[in-house]
Amino acid sequence: MALAFDEYGRPFIIIKEQEQKSRLRGLDAQKANISAGRAVARILRTSLGPKGMDKMLQSPDGDVTITNDGATILEQMDVDNQIAKLMVELSRSQDYEIGDGTTGVVVMAGALLEQAEKLLERGIHPIRIAEGYETASRIAVEHLEKIAQKFEYGVSNFEPLVQTCMTTLSSKIVNRCKRSLAEIAVKAVLAVADLERKDVNLDLIKVEGKVGGKLEDTELVYGIVVDKDMSHPQMPKKIEDAKIAILTCPFEPPKPKTKHKVDIDTVEKFQTLRKQEQQYFDDMVQKCKDAGATLVICQWGFDDEANHLLLHRNLPAVRWVGGVELELIAIATGGRIVPRFQELTPEKLGKAGLVREKSFGTTKDRMLYIEHCANSRAVTIFIRGGTLFNFVMSGICMLKETLHFFSEMFTDTEEPLLAIINSFLPGVGMIATASISIGNKMMIEETKRSIHDALCVARNLIRNNSIVYGGGSAEISCSISVEAAADRYPGVEQYAIRAFADALDAIPMALAENSGLQPIETLSAVKSQQVKENNPYCGIDCNDVGTNDMREQNVFETLIGKQQQILLATQVVKMILKIDDVISPSEY
Repeated sequence: MALAFDEYGRPFIIIKEQEQKSRLRGLDAQKANISAGRAVARILRTSLGPKGMDKMLQSPDGDVTITNDGATILEQMDVDNQIAKLMVELSRSQDYEIGDGTTGVVVMAGALLEQAEKLLERGIHPIRIAEGYETASRIAVEHLEKIAQKFEYGVSNFEPLVQTCMTTLSSKIVNRCKRSLAEIAVKAVLAVADLERKDVNLDLIKVEGKVGGKLEDTELVYGIVVDKDMSHPQMPKKIEDAKIAILTCPFEPPKPKTKHKVDIDTVEKFQTLRKQEQQYFDDMVQKCKDAGATLVICQWGFDDEANHLLLHRNLPAVRWVGGVELELIAIATGGRIVPRFQELTPEKLGKAGLVREKSFGTTKDRMLYIEHCANSRAVTIFIRGGTLFNFVMSGICMLKETLHFFSEMFTDTEEPLLAIINSFLPGVGMIATASISIGNKMMIEETKRSIHDALCVARNLIRNNSIVYGGGSAEISCSISVEAAADRYPGVEQYAIRAFADALDAIPMALAENSGLQPIETLSAVKSQQVKENNPYCGIDCNDVGTNDMREQNVFETLIGKQQQILLATQVVKMILKIDDVISPSEY
């Protein structure tokens, strides 16, 4: 028990109920923290790069997620240790700020912790290690500025943006369609970007998905796609030059705020009440017609009587549309959201060149497309999900068995045998190839996450059009630079700076390992090539293209994303190293 004594010799307790708490101090605490951080990094290490493995996560209610996105994996893991939670926060910070590189930042932090453990065992104080890491991170960030390249882009020339987004999508499950998805992401970002201010509001890009079809069917809609259909099946499915009334008021009679009770004791009173209700509906519909609306989109529902009246008055309507979707529709069509029917005027109507209802497959799923809007600065990426399985049902084996069976029955003559086989063949089939498109929700969700990463990369490039080359080339170049700079520092910090350089090599080593290459041999060869040729663009040839030059492979990463990775990983590792006392409640 931690006791202290006052000036009169009376004891008092510093830590209450200390016998019920566990406590780690000094080197033991630091090693325990480092071990927890490295454990999280080891989980994500195998998911790094274009050949990285996926993780399957099952939630307590049975939902399954398959992904290799670092932020998603850590968010859905049930992490209990406080240091491990810091690593989760690290990945989340990278996701919020940059949107990509969430796996790399955790692997980097794990490598820094591993190197720090070796230095602690050699007796170097954690504060000196933290200071050395801080110095090394500054050197690395400055070196990234030197090796970065700028490129010009425009609405018509966006190939560099597409190439960078393709690098991001290479490590995802959707990499077979990375070219088309990268183009969709770039076009969507350029549609909503303010190129003068170099800013992009990603809230104007709606990502919608529908199970079924093929991934290749994913499309960019210059407008809004709403997962709703017309309120009545007999309403028109296609409206051209639509004038849209966007309402947040329901199609129903007003209700008093206070509690009320209506006594109806005669048929006449009931009929009067019914007529009054009908008059309310009629007035509401008439106000919409008077304003010139040809389509009503309502946040709330309306009953069958109002629905019938809308159909009767030739006014198509959509009900139960969410608030966020209403705002996007208002932005896209240039309309105003109207809270009361009395305020509806022709100036507040939104305008769209085409509104159509589209159905999918043999199901009754329908969605509403609002296209050719007055303001095209609101777009929708509509994802179709599925995995295309080609399988061959080979009738050859069945045919062989059939021939064998009939040859035993008919040994004397061939004619009956041929006649029976010919009649049997249409049923057996020679070789039938079936191409089945199986759409599943997991594929849709993973595609949404991949598209989000690509959108964030395109946004970052519009904010800052500097790039560094991928494949671990930037990390290897920084490692060489940091190692060379270590000799200029006379203190103990130079050990930490060299350790930082070794930690930077963890990213290319993980890339090589995940690609099935010999990690140490591959890294040594690429490092020596960079030094010999003075070429900072040599990286790991993960896709076995035949060249280590990442410029030829068109593998790019954003400069600000790479800098953020190094800075965030260093900050978290410094925080972990400065903890020397862990007091936690003991487990019962």
